[in-house]
Amino acid sequence: MALPSPWQDAYIRAMAKKDDNPNYKVIAENRRARYDYAIEEDLEVGIILEGSEVKSLRQGGSNIAESYAEVENGELWLTNSYIAPYEQAKMFKHEERRKRKLLCAKRELSNLWNATQRKGMTIIPLVMYFNHRGLVKLKVGIAKGKKNVDKRATEAKRDWQRQKARLLREH
Repeated sequence: MALPSPWQDAYIRAMAKKDDNPNYKVIAENRRARYDYAIEEDLEVGIILEGSEVKSLRQGGSNIAESYAEVENGELWLTNSYIAPYEQAKMFKHEERRKRKLLCAKRELSNLWNATQRKGMTIIPLVMYFNHRGLVKLKVGIAKGKKNVDKRATEAKRDWQRQKARLLREH
């Protein structure tokens, strides 16, 4: 087996760094999702937006906390997400809470449909962000709702981790 040349080694290290350090700017985050739902799997999807929506997102006016995704007629849609109106758009304004189409592969779409229809799970948006190329992406999670008992157990576990870190820091 031949050893990699120096330029190949540098290329491999650069690619590893690129994958280890995601370079993106967060637009909106659904922080409550991990508290209310047990996220089983997550995937990155694209989103179809109008020009005024992208400009509004660059200014930082959006909310995905109360939104969800659903599979309708073989397509994935984001429902109830809020993107603030862009004031400089005179004629081509967008609706603030319209349904927006999400882009994913057919295999992923069939997996999402199976999870929601057969297993009774929900598709929850976790993070909306600009990726390293400047495109708007959405990370969605396939989730199952937590009961109050599960939420309390998660909270107790988080408190214990915090106390343990405090004790280790003191000693």
